[in-house]
Amino acid sequence: MHNDITVPYIVRYGSEEQKQKYLPRCTTGELITAIAMTEPGAGSDLQGTNTTAVLDGDHYILNGSKTFITNGQKAGLVIVVAKTDTTAGSKGISLFLVEADLPGFSKGKNLTKLGLKAQDTSELFFQDVKVPKENLLGEEGRGFIYLMQDLPQERLSIAVGAVANARAILEATVAYTKERKAFGTTVASFQNTQFKLAELSAEIDCAEVYTDRCTELLLEDNLDTVTASKAKLLTTDLQCKVADECLQLHGGWGYMWEYPVCRAFADSRIQRIYGGTNEIMKLIISRELMK
Repeated sequence: MHNDITVPYIVRYGSEEQKQKYLPRCTTGELITAIAMTEPGAGSDLQGTNTTAVLDGDHYILNGSKTFITNGQKAGLVIVVAKTDTTAGSKGISLFLVEADLPGFSKGKNLTKLGLKAQDTSELFFQDVKVPKENLLGEEGRGFIYLMQDLPQERLSIAVGAVANARAILEATVAYTKERKAFGTTVASFQNTQFKLAELSAEIDCAEVYTDRCTELLLEDNLDTVTASKAKLLTTDLQCKVADECLQLHGGWGYMWEYPVCRAFADSRIQRIYGGTNEIMKLIISRELMK
């Protein structure tokens, strides 16, 4: 979140003053960042954002709430998505650099999740928060465009994690089945086990090749929204499939929290939701096909 998603917004759209003020501390880890998009009533539909920022002299008055914010508890600086014009749709969305110690900015509880338990995920509340005018990130009204331009990198980051996790789960399961005995022999000796693992191995290899190609496109500054959406859709679906199939091969022990495959199963499920749900990925891809 800090390295791959939030800080790049400051690098790409921040003023020279903003970069000098925040980036050195972001680099050392002294300052942790978060980006606040999701709201209780608006997830993948960013145009449904209800948080507002009204210009009042030298400040914007920020009001609203956010939820499911990664790094929410630890963040000292949050990029907040807010509407500066509630009548302009996507053209009324702007981004703000909001420091955590501003009066009126409060953090709710650390949310209890199914997986990713080491990661803090929080509610954030903004009540008449006076954000200095110079903390507008980029231009007013261009926030939605900035988000659309940067989401491909976020989705690729999710895809990279999905492929890496899928491979790790597979390798752990291969090792387990070679040791686990059932009916007088190892689980790995059964043809069903061998076929399942072979299928998963082939699918992971294919996903990795596509993800590597997307990484090349990103480095060339040519990774578009549709291509990144395909990577996110395919790899996260695959991660969940691998976790499910490998848990099955562990039998009852796979359902025990002490086994890595159980924790991997719990951690994998969110991948199809954050960064834009996989249903949104399908919508993006299908729109391109139907042009």
